[in-house]
Amino acid sequence: MHIVMKSVITCDMEGRIETFNRGAEQMFGYTADDVIGKERVSVFSPGEIVLQNVPVWLDEASKTGEHIAKTRFVRKDGTSFNARIRVTPTFANGKDQGQTGYCGVTEVIEEPVEVPIRWTTKLIKGLAITRMPFISAVLMPVLIAGAYVYRFVLEDPAAFSWTLFGLAALGVVLLHLGSNVMKDYFDVKDGTDGANNDYFLQFSGGSRAIELGLISLEGSKRLGLSLIAAGAAIGLFLTAVTGWITLAIGLAGAAIGYWYTAPPVRLVARRGLGELGIALAFGPLVTAGVVHVLTGTLSPMAFLIGLPVGLLTANILLINEFPDAASDATTGKNHLVVTFGKRVSAWIYFAVLVVVFGLHLAIAGLLPGTNTWLALVAMLSLIAGLLIHRNVLRYMDSRKLVQSNKNTIALSALTGLLTAVALLLP
Repeated sequence: MHIVMKSVITCDMEGRIETFNRGAEQMFGYTADDVIGKERVSVFSPGEIVLQNVPVWLDEASKTGEHIAKTRFVRKDGTSFNARIRVTPTFANGKDQGQTGYCGVTEVIEEPVEVPIRWTTKLIKGLAITRMPFISAVLMPVLIAGAYVYRFVLEDPAAFSWTLFGLAALGVVLLHLGSNVMKDYFDVKDGTDGANNDYFLQFSGGSRAIELGLISLEGSKRLGLSLIAAGAAIGLFLTAVTGWITLAIGLAGAAIGYWYTAPPVRLVARRGLGELGIALAFGPLVTAGVVHVLTGTLSPMAFLIGLPVGLLTANILLINEFPDAASDATTGKNHLVVTFGKRVSAWIYFAVLVVVFGLHLAIAGLLPGTNTWLALVAMLSLIAGLLIHRNVLRYMDSRKLVQSNKNTIALSALTGLLTAVALLLP
């Protein structure tokens, strides 16, 4: 009698592997010790299939009780095979306590399996590799600088150069995307990502694009350097038009972005210098650079208007470090959470909110006609931030902290956008 070998794997709601039977070991080439608590089920599928199909399988299984699919899987040695998988939800604490994960039962099949990849998946692949959804962190200070110049610097708003503004925005976005890719490159190369299985999907632990096979390690290096070079080319053009100060500011921002994870500087390992660098690179340096490109001048206010949103971006970085702290410590990534622990870092998060509030009020007092609107932005931002902080204290050791990660990103983006609007209002 022919016995069909079956792989049985269970995972939690985030895909972290919890059980791995003998059939799974034989089928995929890993031992249970290789993967339990160390890998996610995405390691068994080609990256594009993970992006396109795996979320659909899991959603269908949760809604209907099971999902059956034919697909291609990848063994530890890199070879692939065709398989049939049945995914069902699991309830470790009983169905009345809610779903706790998934169970996948897989068997090898001999029939050919085609998994067509849609163009939208390829687009999402590009977004994932570059972490493009996070560009709001660099676009907000661009908008703030533009609004400041339009309202308070130019005597005639019609003199506002939309061409230079657009080029400056494109340049900083390219530098930001390049820095994102290089961060992943160095985090994989130095073992930081490999040591971390506690990250929050989409919010911490990097893009995981290399881990998923969406791009190779060397490919990520080439892409990252190409994006930085493209941003630098725009910077050189703007330098030729507006002067050497543009180049100096651009180089400072690019250096912080690159050396954040790149050795030998590796700012992220310098006990707070990484967070400080990000606050500068995603705030004052951007606003000062854009103001100079548009006006050919600099002032203390050009830096000051970018500091609040830069600090809020640093808070994004800070809270994303919470789930990664244990593994980061093993690879020498000594950021604030590794250095001071979660509780102290939660109060650093609070202190940043208070400083941002004070800076907004100071800017409102220094710029004529913006007192009411900027004060309102300051108050709303502080209230929202304090609500997030309350949940950070409550869930700092729980997977429920992920909602605070999401809300911190939203707080930074909305505060930046409202600040730009407040600067434009009479």
